[in-house]
Amino acid sequence: MKPIILIPARMASTRLPNKPVADLNGEPMIVAVWRRAVEAEVAPVWVATDTVEIAEAIRAVGGNAVMTRVDHPSGSDRIFEAITNIDPDAEYDALLNVQGDLPTVTPETIRAILKPLETPEVDVSTAVAVIHSEEERTASSVVKMVGTPIGERRFRALYFTRTTAPWGEGPLYHHIGLYGWRRSALERFVKLPPSPLELREKLEQLRALEAGMRIDAVEVDEVPLGVDTAADLDRARLMLAKD
Repeated sequence: MKPIILIPARMASTRLPNKPVADLNGEPMIVAVWRRAVEAEVAPVWVATDTVEIAEAIRAVGGNAVMTRVDHPSGSDRIFEAITNIDPDAEYDALLNVQGDLPTVTPETIRAILKPLETPEVDVSTAVAVIHSEEERTASSVVKMVGTPIGERRFRALYFTRTTAPWGEGPLYHHIGLYGWRRSALERFVKLPPSPLELREKLEQLRALEAGMRIDAVEVDEVPLGVDTAADLDRARLMLAKD
């Protein structure tokens, strides 16, 4: 495999205006995410954005940024346009999609999502973590992965849901929104219309499952903080100040 890390980022955010360039201990948040991806040391890192200010923030620290259209419905669509522009000859065949609002994600988690793509039958890889709190078990904001174990800390994903699942005794797994894409799978995915279960659960990854794609999940030891509000940003500042 020849992997590349792509970080989609756009300014539009209703709960935290200008989120990617919000100050995070002296630098824009998107730069903090970029640094985590670089620290993974597995692939070149590019930020895909529709905003010049975001691109300039990344270039100011020596990073790579590529401009994309403003009308993409999802980060998956944005990174597909980005890789098409960056690599028209298709030299990179594994794309790691790191969310632009996860400044606390560890390099170890980013590296973990590359491993399942070494299995040729896997189209998409992602990460999960064991849920420990009762609040998270029942919260619709916490997406759960339902999967069957196929190895140590490795699962074949069967479904993703906002409800509490599966039923019965045993652990529940919190889905972490990082993805590894086989490039051919992403190209197929972005050409598909939104699927019925995707629209019902508001979970994009269900489109891949409904189309028959194989998603494997790897268990990691963290749930990185997603920054959606000013309170989240304050938490991220405290967490990173301790590093």
